Amino acid sequence: MANQNAHYKDFLTGSIVAVITPMDSAGNVDRASLKKLVDYHVESKTTAIVSVGTTGESATLNHKEHVDVVKATLELADGRIPIIAGTGANATAEAISLTQEFEHSGVVACLTVTPYYNRPSQEGLYQHFKAISENTSLPQILYNVPSRTGCDLLPETVGRLAKLANIVAIKEATGNLARVHQIKELVDENFVLLSGDDATALDFMQLGGQGVISVTSNVAAALMVKMCDLALEGKYTEARELNKRLMGLHHQLFVEPNPIPAKWACHRLNLIADDTLRLPMTPLTVSGQQKVEDAMKLAGLL
Repeated sequence: MANQNAHYKDFLTGSIVAVITPMDSAGNVDRASLKKLVDYHVESKTTAIVSVGTTGESATLNHKEHVDVVKATLELADGRIPIIAGTGANATAEAISLTQEFEHSGVVACLTVTPYYNRPSQEGLYQHFKAISENTSLPQILYNVPSRTGCDLLPETVGRLAKLANIVAIKEATGNLARVHQIKELVDENFVLLSGDDATALDFMQLGGQGVISVTSNVAAALMVKMCDLALEGKYTEARELNKRLMGLHHQLFVEPNPIPAKWACHRLNLIADDTLRLPMTPLTVSGQQKVEDAMKLAGLL
C-alpha cells in the first residue's frame, strides 16, 4: 500500500509558498532578490518553498534555467526551509527528465502539474504520472489546475495514483470544495490534500485538507502561516477573522494572470528589486496596480 512512511507530512502542512522567480530589468534571474525572498519565508516560518512551479514562470524558463533556479533556491535556503521542485511538463519524457535532475539534489519532493494543452484522457493522465513515479525515488505531488491546463485530474484517477508508492499528495486548485471529500474517500490516511486556491483554502482545510500551496504567501507570508496554523488547530473563528483581511489579496492577486500581480506586489514591498516578467506576460496595468494596492492595505501590509 502507498504512503506507509508519512515523514513527508512535516513539509506538506500549513502554508507552503508557490514562490515567484525574480528577474532583473534584462529578464535574467535575479539571485540577490531570490535570496531576499528565501530569507523572508524562513523568517515568516513558511513551511516550504515550491521553486519554479507555474507561479515561478516555469513556462518561460528554459530547461537549464529551470534547474539552475531550483538549485540556487536550495543553496540559498541552506537547509533552513524545505524546497519542493516544480517539475511539470506537457511531455511525459520531459517531466521525467526534469524530475531526475533533482534526484540527489536535496529537494524534498516534486510538484508536477497535469500536462497542459494536450488535454489527455484520464488514462493518459494516469500513465503520465505513473511513468514519472517509476523513474524517480522522490516524493511526488500531483497538481490539478484545469483553468490553466485544459484538463481535470478526476478524484477516481487520483485514487488510482495514490496507490503508487511515491505519489504522496495533491495540490487541488479547482476551487471545488466537494473534491476534498471525494478524494479522501479514495486514498489512505497518509495521502496529503493541499489547496491550490487561496480564496477557498481555509474551507478546504476545515473539510480535512492539510494546507495550501499559496500565491498570497508571496506577499503576506506570516499572515498566511498564522491563518493556516489557526485552522489546523481547529480555531476556525480566529482563522476566519484573519482570512477576511487576506481575502482581497486572494482575489486581486489574480486580477491579471498569475504571477503578474504577485510580482508587482513583491516589488511594492521591496522584496524584489524589479517586477520584470518574460513575454508573453506583461506588466500589471495601472488599474490592476490600484486593486492590488488596496488589497495590500486591507491586509495591513501597507
